[in-house]
Parts: sequence; C-alpha cells; structure tokens
Amino acid sequence: MPAGSDVVEPEDVSLPRTWRPFGARIAVIFFGTMLLLICAFAWFGFDPEVRAKFTFFQRSTLVFLGLLAGSVGYALARSRVVASEPGLVVVNGYRRRDYEWAEIISIHLPAGAPWATIDLADGTTTSLLAIQGSDGERARNAVRTLRSLIDR
Repeated sequence: MPAGSDVVEPEDVSLPRTWRPFGARIAVIFFGTMLLLICAFAWFGFDPEVRAKFTFFQRSTLVFLGLLAGSVGYALARSRVVASEPGLVVVNGYRRRDYEWAEIISIHLPAGAPWATIDLADGTTTSLLAIQGSDGERARNAVRTLRSLIDR
C-alpha cells in the first residue's frame, strides 16, 4: 500500500462483512452462458443425420466436460471472505477455513498479484480468492479494511 493510502478505522466497519470476487464472477457468468448458448445452437443447427452420428460415449464426454467446467466456474464464483466478530471465514472454491483474529498476522496484495494472501501465526499463508487483484480499487479497499480489522 502506498504511504498516502486511506486508512479505514475499524469502528467504521460494520460486521459481519462479506467480500466476493467481482470481475471473476462476471466472467464466469458471461462466458459460461455464452459457451452454453453457442454449444446449444451448434447442436440444434446440425442436421438430424449429423446428430445421429454422435455415439452415447461422445455425448456423455461432452456433457461431462461441460459439467466439469461449470463446477470450476461455480467454485471460483462462490469464493468469499466473511469478517465477523469471532474472526475470518475464508471460502476458496469448495473449501472453507475459519480463523480467529489472533491467528492472522497480516494481509498482502502486492502489485500484480492475482489475489490477496494472509499470513498466519503458525507461519503459513492462505490465499483469499475472493479478493482478486484484477478488481483494482475494490480489492485494495478490501485489503485496507481487513488490515484495519486485523490490527485492532
């Protein structure tokens, strides 16, 4: 953070507070919908003779790949960070981690980093997929707010 960055007072933050990725969620929704529509139009655009040439295994493979891509997109879109009085709840994909405020030492979002990370008291770090570096000022504000909550 630059030296002149705005400081957020912990008293100004109402808890519980939730952060979610913005740009990634929009991309998942938009491109997922577009891919689904293109595949549906292509399938129904084929002549019945062409559709009949696809075997059950080929169709099921395409459905499986679509469901796999959908589950990855859903995992990214459901990522969130929830700050509450007892601590921080981090949901990355399908995994949830609960941290007490005393366990969290600091939060970082270096320039060019894909997402924020928190340093923990046991020497490990955890990524926060909900705070994406590509979200720009929105992500920097989230880091400032979380930093003020960690420091209190």
